[in-house]
Amino acid sequence: MSVISYLDVRSSSAVLSVDEQASINTSIATIKTRLNSYFGVALSEHLRFGSSTRGTILPRKMDQHSDIDYMVVFAEGGAVPQTYLDRLRRFADQHYATSDIKQSSPSLVLQLNHIKFDLVPAIKAWGTTYQIPDGPSAWQNTNPNDFNGQLNTINQKEMYKIKPMIRLLKYWNAEAEYVFDAYSLEKFVISLSYYGVSNIRDYLFTAFDNIYLGSDQAQWRKDKLKRAKEIIDEVRSLESNGYPSLAEKEVKKLIPSD
Repeated sequence: MSVISYLDVRSSSAVLSVDEQASINTSIATIKTRLNSYFGVALSEHLRFGSSTRGTILPRKMDQHSDIDYMVVFAEGGAVPQTYLDRLRRFADQHYATSDIKQSSPSLVLQLNHIKFDLVPAIKAWGTTYQIPDGPSAWQNTNPNDFNGQLNTINQKEMYKIKPMIRLLKYWNAEAEYVFDAYSLEKFVISLSYYGVSNIRDYLFTAFDNIYLGSDQAQWRKDKLKRAKEIIDEVRSLESNGYPSLAEKEVKKLIPSD
């Protein structure tokens, strides 16, 4: 197996299984029913957003921090974000008393057996723009559909290689103890030029070639990224010298096998 074929296989396996997706869908249906029952007309809508709607979420076996972002839109504004987070906390305490519940601004984290929910309180601003917490007392604008559209466009333009590459990049990030914020990684990836790139190996290596950390970042983060770049340099060297099997073995240090 070559480096390219190995990475193709790993990116294809870095998706939710049928059973995992079914469990998530069941949990979403349940939380929808419970939110409607608990809040009634106090909510204007609630919706799933984030990586699970973009096809870039990883299975829990590859990323223990994988979660479902779920926006809970309150009908009336006028209060600080903490007020709405407290309301969600009371909802979770009543309906998910045996689950692990904690606040992690801008969301309430609900840990179930098979998946983690990030419940994000929101207020409708205008059109498809919402306000979500920016700390406990301030709001920030967001449009959850904008980035999805941008990612879909570049994924199609780049022969549907961007989403598989993102899954590999996020897997490395999880294995490296989260050097980067996962959403920031996705935004970074779509900002790059991929001129002349045609396979998953080169898409992934292009991302690593261009990614960097500022001088103010923690040393352990710099060390993890430096190590990744060193592995890629060695893979390229082995390939250019005619050692494809050794190159495949080396790239597994970057993207491990099961």
